[in-house]
Amino acid sequence: MSLSRATLALAGLLALLPAALAAQDPSAFVVSGPEPGDRAPGIVLDGAGKSGRSDRPFDLSLQLGRVVVLAFYQRDFTPTATKELTTFAERFTDLFGDSTSVVGIGVDSVDLHVSFAQSLALPFVLLADTGLRVARRYGSVRADGYARYTVYVIGPDGRVRWRDLRFDPATDASYDALKQAVAAATASGARK
Repeated sequence: MSLSRATLALAGLLALLPAALAAQDPSAFVVSGPEPGDRAPGIVLDGAGKSGRSDRPFDLSLQLGRVVVLAFYQRDFTPTATKELTTFAERFTDLFGDSTSVVGIGVDSVDLHVSFAQSLALPFVLLADTGLRVARRYGSVRADGYARYTVYVIGPDGRVRWRDLRFDPATDASYDALKQAVAAATASGARK
């Protein structure tokens, strides 16, 4: 084998390495999506809350001037999603205050979101990203085609202020970090 063939073979193997690592170790993943300081990609999705279907789609651009929390999750009625969204609901004022817009973003239909939001009496809307279009733009898609548990805090200026690409709904540390990020984004908006 010539040196150029060996180099090409090695380059081919190295190109496969990230996918192989991610398949072997669920903690290894390729980081993507907007970073803190980047303008948040636009979102226009239909949604539902405990009162039923939303009258109009959620449009992130209409939220300028407010802090927005985007919480991507896998599926409605799964134990982990239920834990995360129930914690958000139970600790809503503590985590988010009174002026933060919070939305959950999942792959299920609006109709299923209605049932899920009603079953948990959620004080926020769930958005239907059935094709994972938005989740892809936010680096929130797992290799198996479901959304990964990620949370973004968008500042009043429409820029990403904080993100957790490995949000763990089972740990208090994740909620504590989110609370601090929301408080910081809220304070930065108040200074303007």
